[in-house]
Amino acid sequence: MIRFLIGTLAAFISFFIFVLPASGLSPDEVLVIANRNAAKSPGLAAWYMEKRQIPKENLLQIFIADKETCSRETYLTKIVPPVRRALEKNRKISAIVTMYGLPLKISSPGMTKNEQIRMDRLTAQKKKLEALKEKNGQLTEDQKKTRSQVNKEIKQFKMSMDKMASLDSELMLIRKDKYTLNFWLPNPFFLPWQSRKTAIDKSDVIMVSRLDGADADIVKRIVNDSIEAEINGLPGTAYFDARWKDPGQKKVSGYGLYDKSIHNAADRLKKKGVKVVLNDKQELFQPGECPNAALYCGWYSLANYVDAFTWTKGAVGFHIASSECSTLKRENSNVWCKKMLDNGIAATIGPVGEPYVQSFPLPEIFFDFLIQGQLTLAEAYLVSLPYLSWKQVLVGDPLYRVNISTNG
Repeated sequence: MIRFLIGTLAAFISFFIFVLPASGLSPDEVLVIANRNAAKSPGLAAWYMEKRQIPKENLLQIFIADKETCSRETYLTKIVPPVRRALEKNRKISAIVTMYGLPLKISSPGMTKNEQIRMDRLTAQKKKLEALKEKNGQLTEDQKKTRSQVNKEIKQFKMSMDKMASLDSELMLIRKDKYTLNFWLPNPFFLPWQSRKTAIDKSDVIMVSRLDGADADIVKRIVNDSIEAEINGLPGTAYFDARWKDPGQKKVSGYGLYDKSIHNAADRLKKKGVKVVLNDKQELFQPGECPNAALYCGWYSLANYVDAFTWTKGAVGFHIASSECSTLKRENSNVWCKKMLDNGIAATIGPVGEPYVQSFPLPEIFFDFLIQGQLTLAEAYLVSLPYLSWKQVLVGDPLYRVNISTNG
């Protein structure tokens, strides 16, 4: 179940007047990372680099287990040092491609000694109160208040101890030496926060996108379809699947904020001449209802992809739900990222675990900048993504520049 953490985004922006942080990502600014221990990873990397005319010296090969999850220790010892050396060697690099064969997520290193001491103290308080209740049959009003407070602290503390992250989200902070692993960190490039001081500087952040899928053929199709759509245009319809009617000017937060943003995205694209279909019913788009899908955003069907779409070449879309990028390889999985890639989409976004709803890219920002043609896929993702060192993953060619067909 996707959750909404208490609180909302710092600001909900209807019209963006910010200076763009990046524009026109070029091939010589891309570092491609392959896994020498994954049979097809280096070959796919070389093939992609030739397709996109990325300089051969921008290839970095590392050697790690060919698994979708790696430990924090593996990340720190096997991945961080060579990537930092590569970035130090070539200061022009502003984006990283994680290639097929690299881990998808980094497991939690667990609690520190001090964190464990605090958890033990809270657990002991809870057990003491439970023992009092068992002994006396009930608690006093003061004891009930204390128990409620202890339970609340335990819940919040466990939440703050979430240190599992996607590899790609951690790599976005590869230039920063030290930062807390507990929970997420605000992305200084997120447009609604341009006037907000964050713990991360823009100079610390690098764009990261993944070329991955169930097999090597899917990776090649992603790249080929993206290039073809750039040349010939991305035809088709933009499908937006909201759950409620547009609240209009009414203030919204939580789930309502993202539902409103889906409405806003649909409205923006329609005004720009894109063919749009908006569903604002509780029921999702059903099988066969979305032919010639070029763009998509919707929610909420947990780990249960609905085969409503026929994806056009170069299609981009994401589904707002938990753990929809927890695997791209597991054969029987029905998570949305994997199934969308299996079925022909060229780029998608999803989390490797429980992300909380406000960690997803804000739909109206992502799609608005994506179709303008000035920003590449990776750049549109960067300015629409609220948090780093967290769960989200962008799958697709970072150099892809959407050229969507309009109604004129």
